Amino acid sequence: MKGISSSQISICNSAQNTGRQLEGIEVDRIFVDRASGKNTDRPKFQEMLNYVREGDRVIVHSMDRFARSLKDLVTEVDKLVKRGIAIQFVKENITFTAQSTPMDNLMLQLMGAFAQFEREIILERQKEGIKLASSQGKYKGRVHKLKPDQAEALRQDWKEGKYPSKMALGQAFGISRQAVYRYLKAGE
Repeated sequence: MKGISSSQISICNSAQNTGRQLEGIEVDRIFVDRASGKNTDRPKFQEMLNYVREGDRVIVHSMDRFARSLKDLVTEVDKLVKRGIAIQFVKENITFTAQSTPMDNLMLQLMGAFAQFEREIILERQKEGIKLASSQGKYKGRVHKLKPDQAEALRQDWKEGKYPSKMALGQAFGISRQAVYRYLKAGE
């Protein structure tokens, strides 16, 4: 595009090997998410959406790194393309631009459907494995760090306002902030 500076941006997932995802690709800026691609409510993903501008190219290792549901994939690609931003999926060897053809859009739908199907199959197998391991006594579920009396003390301390934040409460009890939320919710 004439008169518009462009840059290449990459989205990675740090749970994966980012070196492998970017091998042989030169980019100006990298956004690495620590969260799963299961939805678009990821800090770095949102930061990337706010950062990119017309004429940029977003490079993603694969569609499943961008979005896991077909709906999210199609919606976000469409939004970027309408803003004049190209999006390239390296593994699938496909790029979407404002000049994308109906065939490109069909490929997006098909590849996205396969990515979503693959994710659902993985989750189904995981559930089957947990059920089998549980029936054999090998899987007991999430291990609770706090004993029931400790969990009650945590809830009581929060109710009494002994700690300024849930993070401070978690640190006092040696658990994560997310665990604090679970224990507080369980006591409701």
